[in-house]
Amino acid sequence: MDLNDTLKQFEAVEANLSKLERLWTQIKPLLPASEREASVTDEGKYIELQRSFNHIARGMPRVDGFGLDCCLLDPDEILKNSIDCLELGEISVSVTFTREVFRQGEVLAEYRFRVESKRRELARQSVESLSAKIEQLLQGLRFTAAELEDNKKMPSEEWDELKNSFKSIDALLGSSTGRAPRWGMMLRHISFGVRQDYDDIVKHDWPDVRRWLDRALYSEADPLPVTATDLGDLVRAEPQGPVSTELNWAVLSPTEFERLIFNLIDRTPGYINPKWLTHTNAPDRGRDLSVERTIEDRLAGTRTLRIILACKRVDSVNLPMVTELKEQMKLWEPPRIDELIIVSSGRFTTDAIDYVERSNRGTEAMRIEMWPSSHLERLLATRPELIGDFHLRS
Repeated sequence: MDLNDTLKQFEAVEANLSKLERLWTQIKPLLPASEREASVTDEGKYIELQRSFNHIARGMPRVDGFGLDCCLLDPDEILKNSIDCLELGEISVSVTFTREVFRQGEVLAEYRFRVESKRRELARQSVESLSAKIEQLLQGLRFTAAELEDNKKMPSEEWDELKNSFKSIDALLGSSTGRAPRWGMMLRHISFGVRQDYDDIVKHDWPDVRRWLDRALYSEADPLPVTATDLGDLVRAEPQGPVSTELNWAVLSPTEFERLIFNLIDRTPGYINPKWLTHTNAPDRGRDLSVERTIEDRLAGTRTLRIILACKRVDSVNLPMVTELKEQMKLWEPPRIDELIIVSSGRFTTDAIDYVERSNRGTEAMRIEMWPSSHLERLLATRPELIGDFHLRS
C-alpha cells in the first residue's frame, strides 16, 4: 500500500472516531451517575445511540493489537447491576458499577491515544524528507527572489512544488498534533506567492514551523521499547563487564545527528532560543543551528552571544571543511555571529586544530569552538535520556 492509500485509511479511521466521540457525548448524560439512579434516563434514545455506536465501532481496525471493544451495557444490565449494588451496599461494588457503566469512554480515549501515536509515527517517516525538500526549494529560489520586486510573482513551477510539499506535511499530521504558531501565516504567504511572501517564509514562517515540527513529531508520550520488567532484578543480578564509553554514532543519519544537538542545546541552561537555519550552501545540505548563550556577570550585567552550530556527522573534520564553514557564516549575518561551534561525531585533523587555534588568537571577533565526539560523549554522560532517545549506547 502506498503512502496516499495509507493516509486515506487513517483519515477514515479518524472520521469514524470523531463520530464515535460525538455519540459518546450524547450517551454519557443518559447513563446513571450511581447505582441509586438505577437506569438510563431515556431508554429509547439510549438504545438508538447504542446501536449506532456499536455499528461504527465494530468496523474499526486494531492498533498494534488493541481493539475498540463495544462495552456499552444494555438498559436491563444496568438496572440489574444497580439493584445488586444496592443490595450489597459496599463502596467497592459501587465504584465497580460506575466504572463498568462508563468503561466505554475509557476504551474510546485509549483508542484515540493509540491512533494519534501511530499518526505521528507515520508522519515522522515522511515529514523529514518533505522538510528537506522545502529547504532545498527555498535555497534554490534565493537568487531568483533577489532579482524580483516585492509584488512580483515567484516562479510558478518551483512555487507549486513548495506549496504541495507543505500541504503534504499538513495532511500527514492530521489531528495527531496541533500546529505551529506561524502555520497559518505560512499557508497564507504560500497562497499569495509573491517575492515579499518568500521573504516572510524564509525569515519568519519556516524557521518557526521547522522548529515546531522537530518537537511535535517526537511526543513525550511516545515511549522507547524497554525489555526489563523490573529494574531491581537487573541490579540484584550483579551485572559484570566493561561499560562502553564510546557512543555508536553510526546509528544516526546526518539529520538525526542535527536533531540530537538541537535537543542538547534546547535542554541546557544558559542556551536560549534554539533555531534551525533553513538553508545553507553546504555540499551535504546540512542545516546549521542558531542559539543564544547568556552570560551572567555580577559586575557587568548579562551578555548575550549569538552562536551558530555546524553539525557534521563525519569521521573526520579537515582544514578545508573548517575554512568553508567559516566562510559560510557570512550567510547568517547580520546580526553578528560571536561564536561558531563545529560539532562532529568524529575527530578534527591536526591542521584543522592548528587553524582554529591561530584564528582564535587573531583579531577576528568570531571565535571558533570544536566539539569532537569525545567532547560530545562527556556532555551526553549527564544526559542519559538523550543517549536512550537516540539509541547511542553500543
